[in-house]
Amino acid sequence: YYWQVRVWDNLGNTSAWSAPAYWQTGLMGPAGWKATWIGPGYQEDTINQASPYFRKAFSVRKKISRATAYVTAHGMYEARINGKKVGDACLTPGWTSYNNRLQYQAYDVTPMLVQGANAVGALLGNGWYRGYIGFSGQRNFYGKDIALLLQLDIQYADGSAESIVSDGTWKSSTGAVQLSEIYNGETIDARKEKTGWDAAGYDDSGWSGVKTAGKDVSALVATENEPVRKHETFKPVAVTVTPEGDHVIDFGQNLVGWVQLRITGKAGDKLSIYHAEVLDKDGNFYTENLRAAKQQDNYILKGGGEEFFEPHFTFQGFRYIKVEGFPGELKPEHFTAVALYSDMEPTGSFRSNHALLNQLQHNIQWGQRGNFLDVPTDCPQRDERLGWTGDAQAFSRTATFNMQVHNFFAKWLKDVAADQLDNGAVPFVIPNVLGQGAVASAGWADAATIIPWNMYLAYGDKKILENQFDSMKKWVDFMSANSTDDLWNKGFHFGDWLFYRPFDDNDGRSAVTDKYLIAQCFYAHSTQLLVNAARVLGKKAEETRYGALLKRIKDAFLKEYVTPNGRLLSSTQTAYVLALNFDMLPENLRAETAQRLVDNIKAYNNHLTTGFLGTPYLCHVLTRFGHADVAYALLMQDTYPSWLYPVKMGATTIWERWDGIKPDGTFQTPGMNSYNHYAYGAIGDWMYRAIAGIDTYEDGPGYKHIRIEPHIGGGLTQAAAELKTYYGAVGSAWRLEGGKTLLDVNIPANTTARILLPVTAEGSVMESDLPLNKVSGLKVTGVKDGVLEMEAGSGTYRFSW
Repeated sequence: YYWQVRVWDNLGNTSAWSAPAYWQTGLMGPAGWKATWIGPGYQEDTINQASPYFRKAFSVRKKISRATAYVTAHGMYEARINGKKVGDACLTPGWTSYNNRLQYQAYDVTPMLVQGANAVGALLGNGWYRGYIGFSGQRNFYGKDIALLLQLDIQYADGSAESIVSDGTWKSSTGAVQLSEIYNGETIDARKEKTGWDAAGYDDSGWSGVKTAGKDVSALVATENEPVRKHETFKPVAVTVTPEGDHVIDFGQNLVGWVQLRITGKAGDKLSIYHAEVLDKDGNFYTENLRAAKQQDNYILKGGGEEFFEPHFTFQGFRYIKVEGFPGELKPEHFTAVALYSDMEPTGSFRSNHALLNQLQHNIQWGQRGNFLDVPTDCPQRDERLGWTGDAQAFSRTATFNMQVHNFFAKWLKDVAADQLDNGAVPFVIPNVLGQGAVASAGWADAATIIPWNMYLAYGDKKILENQFDSMKKWVDFMSANSTDDLWNKGFHFGDWLFYRPFDDNDGRSAVTDKYLIAQCFYAHSTQLLVNAARVLGKKAEETRYGALLKRIKDAFLKEYVTPNGRLLSSTQTAYVLALNFDMLPENLRAETAQRLVDNIKAYNNHLTTGFLGTPYLCHVLTRFGHADVAYALLMQDTYPSWLYPVKMGATTIWERWDGIKPDGTFQTPGMNSYNHYAYGAIGDWMYRAIAGIDTYEDGPGYKHIRIEPHIGGGLTQAAAELKTYYGAVGSAWRLEGGKTLLDVNIPANTTARILLPVTAEGSVMESDLPLNKVSGLKVTGVKDGVLEMEAGSGTYRFSW
């Protein structure tokens, strides 16, 4: 189907037509599949499990109109036609709840086919399907046998059609890829290359047949999210020999992907590449925090000239590599690091005059790049790399500013629903590889409600609420079923994970927050979001029912966790933050509780003590209750624990722990010390929404009705952010200059905005040197609590006061 677009503006002007674009329907359900699952026909080595290679020769005798390849696998695949890779996606078919949903990809391969002899093929890797997965060393989680499903549909110019499908006529063999594991890396023996195996005319008489494995395609679904692709490349910034004598290369950025290599040597030379995130305080290569993950790639040369190495079915988290066995002099030009992540469009930018704050934004974005690799992983380097729900929900709103993540999360949320237990419990990780006992932790399972709502706010698409509503309701019903008198005070909960806990926990300022208090807060929050979703979708009965439940949940909270004098039983930053952010307290207690939060922060000398659950809301709560100065004090703090402490320690991504590297250069416990762990990067949401002041109203989601309210402070003299929305770019940039504040605002077409400025008199503000009442498109609506409010239509504005 082909389509074009043009637009009209409010003055009656009409744009030119856009260039033609098209989309095509995929296979219409199981009936559209003619292919058969195939596996290798030879006896596999059950220990090393070399990658199987498959091929099929065929002929094209007529002029082709269109050719589409539909491909998926149990395992990972790389499809080939006539000597070239099909598409540019990596790690396909991606990771889903394979038993319920297995994605296939569609490729337009019309230009790849030729008249006469052709060949189609594929090689497979273990991937998530049968490779090591999880921290218990488990393999074969989804099955012991990897397999290929491929269907090449050819439409000829004369109206006829033909399908080349995987079936019992294909051939199989092994080749250069001798080992491929996500955690452990890949081994390629170039001596075993089968040159031309994926091209027509290749002699495959020595290859084995294949095993057919039926035609069950009931779990297949079309791909709806952007695939993983190659992105930035990095050349070495340093090549050194460590005190221990290792040859180490520094790429200058902690990234996720792999290393390409160009090398010359003799046949049988073996090169090994080890990956690490950090060097120890003495400058030596450090891998203890990887736990059981080897992160090791090996290449065995075939000899005879320059050779090129690049993995196929693995990814590593690293800034540094250690090289062993390099023939000759090791030079920077031999190595290139390649970043891999889901191909999300960059949408947001934030900058200021503060170098450390800008580096923090850089780190947040690279934490997202490194961990948004088809699923939102917790970390990309150790023997884990799982879709932890708590991390994902904490960061989800920030993610929407940095990149276009609607499709990314829409796909993942369908796996949340697929892996959700029948009783409504949501697993700790999605896809769930930890079992049915690893479920229902407060703040983790609430990803089922929080993320759909955040996606709706950011993109204004009701479809994601429609798709997830039953899942949202099942989760709230689970909490209700496991509550007594509307109090959810049972079950396992991670609590405020990795909160700051000083050595003197008995000083009366302990940061330990009651886990059931946290659970009750998230019980209320999820119920509120369910009520919101019901309202948006016009589900009046559910809105009424769960609205009544919400009131009972908050009443139960007050009875259990608030003293008659209005004090919370847990006097921690996280307890205050959650109670205030989720409106657990009556109006008359909120200002007093916010002051207690401020007092607590000052007692810690303007340091936060929050963990994964309190941190995302901390600065928002302070700002909401008139303490933006304290929020700034926390953000600008650069000693442990703080956001800028890792930046000062040289971080290029967000760390799992506030003190992953201690002030003396030693490391936190290696069992859980990732240096690429995006959860604490949730502060990015506040940087966009509060410092720059870009937000959307619930009654105009997706930035149809925009809120612009910058908060000037923190010693900054300028800050700016821009966000690409479906309507166009929203911009807010302020600076202090000549004793005045200047604010540039951009509101895209077909939207409106409410602009709020920290001034008390309309006459003190000018727009492009004009009084506000002389500016077309602006309407001042009043001054409230020291804030001037105005409504604005689309356009570009420059305010000064």
